[in-house]
Amino acid sequence: MAVEADGVPTVAIHTHVFARLARNAARVNGTPTLRQAFVPQPVVGVSPQQLRAYVDGTDPVSKRPFIQEVIEGLTGPLTEEDLAGVSFERNTPRLLEPATEAELHERFERERWTDFMPIVLPTEERVAAMLTGSSRKPDEIVGRLRPTNYREFWEFTVEKVAVNAVMAGARPEYFPVILALAASGMTARQSSTTSRSAPAIVNGPIRQQIGMHCGIGAMGPYSHANVTIGRAHALLSQNLQGGSVVGDTYMGSIGNAYNYACVWAENEERSPWEPLHVQHGWKPEDSTVTVFLGGWYTISGYGPRDTWEQRLRHCLAACEPYSPPIVLLDPSVARGFVERGFAQKQQLIDWLAANAQVTAREYWDDPWTQTLIKPHAVAGVEPWAGVLAAAPDAMVHKYRAEDISVVVMGGETQSAWKMVGGNFSRAKTVKIDDWR
Repeated sequence: MAVEADGVPTVAIHTHVFARLARNAARVNGTPTLRQAFVPQPVVGVSPQQLRAYVDGTDPVSKRPFIQEVIEGLTGPLTEEDLAGVSFERNTPRLLEPATEAELHERFERERWTDFMPIVLPTEERVAAMLTGSSRKPDEIVGRLRPTNYREFWEFTVEKVAVNAVMAGARPEYFPVILALAASGMTARQSSTTSRSAPAIVNGPIRQQIGMHCGIGAMGPYSHANVTIGRAHALLSQNLQGGSVVGDTYMGSIGNAYNYACVWAENEERSPWEPLHVQHGWKPEDSTVTVFLGGWYTISGYGPRDTWEQRLRHCLAACEPYSPPIVLLDPSVARGFVERGFAQKQQLIDWLAANAQVTAREYWDDPWTQTLIKPHAVAGVEPWAGVLAAAPDAMVHKYRAEDISVVVMGGETQSAWKMVGGNFSRAKTVKIDDWR
């Protein structure tokens, strides 16, 4: 699009399932007439012969010869319309016209302002009550969100965050956490085809102050605070980034239940180690939320038992190469690791990084490592350059230690752990106290 905007004819090539998304992205980025051609899906794992057939065949969207579209797009002159760009007006009414409760619920669903579960209608009175949970002014800008890197950012205010918090059923005392989540710039409605979510970990005194749950069922629907805060983050991500529409701004192939709500609290009181936020330089008395980009796999295990090393290695082997894990340990498991010599959390993290290994062939066979990591490897950036230079059957490390997180949560009824995708180097920590 940047080349086209400079007056050079270009043709963008996509697979046909992304036709709506590609055309919309071109429009919102100011090149509504960008020449585009489409080939069938998929292209990953397809033989060279089949790829050649795509090129020699017909565009499944336009039904015209693919190669002819490319030639015409590259050789045809740019028109005034091509170079004119596009402008947008995003002024929306602050209030809806009066209607019955049933009519309003129906409209919220029709406009895709909900997650299709029942909502609390955001009346002026309810929004005003939510705003009392923070000292920030209603018209203050909180941050910006977008569903993909190729869409424009949308700015939003404290009041708009409050509207979504009301819809989620949250209480005013939860509002600073919700504002911090919104200020992170990390969307819970990411458009990635891999169906990512945004797991978030809350640390510090606010967990106890607002009744967040971190014991038995810490990841489940057993705390009003956890559930409604997570749902508020999901709703505001959907509504304040320009929407989350299947086939348009949401392309998660399988989808993800974590997209409904994914906010958890660390069980700091039962952990033998420093909590996540203290580990990364915050004070124990600070209340923070750390938002990860990931959540597209979950792997469970038990331990530490006699075979804990083998069990952990099996779980690590199943984690995606591009997405280092957030390792969620029941407090009983954490204490068990201390008894086995891991007095410091960092020692366990270092062990995890050292033992997360696959062959170089398997590592580079992952489409995400090929797309997102290999360019760094080719440029000589370590440790990935070393992985690229390794023999195909050589064992290589999947993750750096600084990308792995260990969080303690759970109620000690079972020596269980879970691994959830979430690269710490791509996470964002926000101080909740700044939003009180």
